[in-house]
Amino acid sequence: MRLEHLNLVVKDMVKALTFYKAAFPHWRVRSKGTSDWYGMQRNWLHFGDDYQFLTLNDHGTGSNRDLTGHTVGLAHFAFVTHNLDAVIERLDHVGFTVEKYGVENPHRKNVYFTDPSGYEVEFVQYLSDLPEERNNDN
Repeated sequence: MRLEHLNLVVKDMVKALTFYKAAFPHWRVRSKGTSDWYGMQRNWLHFGDDYQFLTLNDHGTGSNRDLTGHTVGLAHFAFVTHNLDAVIERLDHVGFTVEKYGVENPHRKNVYFTDPSGYEVEFVQYLSDLPEERNNDN
């Protein structure tokens, strides 16, 4: 079993795509359309590759949860990369800076960004192929 997609409601589709295109330059818009969501017309699109994708839905209202708080909700989601520095550079190039760095660990490095709709997105690069090292929190 594997995660196929995340379905996100975003405030601004163009800004969201700017962020995710910089993070995933090899992904593409796979499909898009409109739908009625409980009485509101909204645009949606699938952005990804042949195996996984993000569904982005526009017309999001309000604010995402306080990422420093304790309310129930999504804390963050994470993606593994083989080159964390390249991800940071691409996102910086389109105006997004690292929000925080992960705890120092000899077997991985990770950073957290906040996307334009307030979702916290982690990117992690593993420096070991050994699960016992990769998953070690020391």
